[in-house]
Amino acid sequence: MEHVDVGQFPSDKTGDDAMTTALLHLEDHYWTESEYLAIGETLERIELFDGSLVVIPTPTGGHQHIVTKLVVALYHVARNAGLHVFPGLGIRLSPGHIRIPDFLITTELNLGERVFDAPVVKLICEVISPSNASADTVQKMRHYANAGIPWYLLIDPRIETFHLLRLDGDRYTEHAKAAPGELLELTEPVVATIDPADLLPPR
Repeated sequence: MEHVDVGQFPSDKTGDDAMTTALLHLEDHYWTESEYLAIGETLERIELFDGSLVVIPTPTGGHQHIVTKLVVALYHVARNAGLHVFPGLGIRLSPGHIRIPDFLITTELNLGERVFDAPVVKLICEVISPSNASADTVQKMRHYANAGIPWYLLIDPRIETFHLLRLDGDRYTEHAKAAPGELLELTEPVVATIDPADLLPPR
């Protein structure tokens, strides 16, 4: 297996611009993790990175369709393996660096917490959004690898392709990929077979 070349994933130039405009330097304030946690629950999904708050763009209905279908598809197999599935939990990749991925498979959690440490995460998934493509295929991929997340499922609705990436050292290697009508076989952290056609929104 070869290491993933992030250039293989289509990326909109506007993705970097979208991330830049989403960085909120309120009065040039450097946000600490304790200040971030003190914000409490919000309607927006807000991440913390390099002392800045990052507001995640509101997902489309198609995006949420995929995440919901993924939860349904993997819920029971995860439970049978003693694991849990969640859409959108706050994950501490390192001190002061908190991301909210689209979907996760985790070990047992204290459900009273708002943010969880990266070691509880066995698989993380991002559904690529046109306005945020570079973040998912370059920036987050690097950060998830650095945090030691074993598996990264990257779903690209634009080309209807699912990429299953496995952590190999400090980088991800493409373990498998599938398009509608093809089967994506998961053997870790759960055993499951997914046909992208079952998860992608109807045309």
